[in-house]
Amino acid sequence: MSTTTDIRKGLRIQIDGVPYHVVDHQFVKPGKGQAFTRCRVRNLVNGNVIERTWKSGESVELADVEERKMTYSWEESDTFVFMEIATGDQIHVEKDKVGDAARFLGEGLEVEVTLFNGSAIGVDLPANVIMQVVESEPGIKGDTASGATKPAKLVTGATVNVPLFIKEGEWIKVDTSTGQYLERVNK
Repeated sequence: MSTTTDIRKGLRIQIDGVPYHVVDHQFVKPGKGQAFTRCRVRNLVNGNVIERTWKSGESVELADVEERKMTYSWEESDTFVFMEIATGDQIHVEKDKVGDAARFLGEGLEVEVTLFNGSAIGVDLPANVIMQVVESEPGIKGDTASGATKPAKLVTGATVNVPLFIKEGEWIKVDTSTGQYLERVNK
């Protein structure tokens, strides 16, 4: 247990048996009445964001959430299989828990798997990944002044917009949160 004075951005708390992540918080001391803390919290199970208010001094239950460094191994029917780096244990994570991040899951990618009561509830990718372009139309010579882009298919099947000079077989760095091309990588 913790109190409202311990609430800060990034804290993981439990509300009605469900783990939440504090997205934003604000301490409010009105001119009249008791002070309170207003928070925006994100449900770690389904991703919904809600607003919650606690009176000053109230207790808040901390979530029993565990983060483990794991590597992505393979896809199996409706789950993804991850292996713990230290022990070699394997965990199956349902595809809906991974969500949109699945398009950047490449074999051997190191991720953080969030566990709640022993079961996986989410996967956090690194800020960016390096992937190979497997399909891309050739750029038109002389059309580089406009900063034009073209779609390119990556080894995982994801499609990102890249500059015209990127060719098939080249390696690029992609931002996993936005899905945008960052730079070409020599590999």
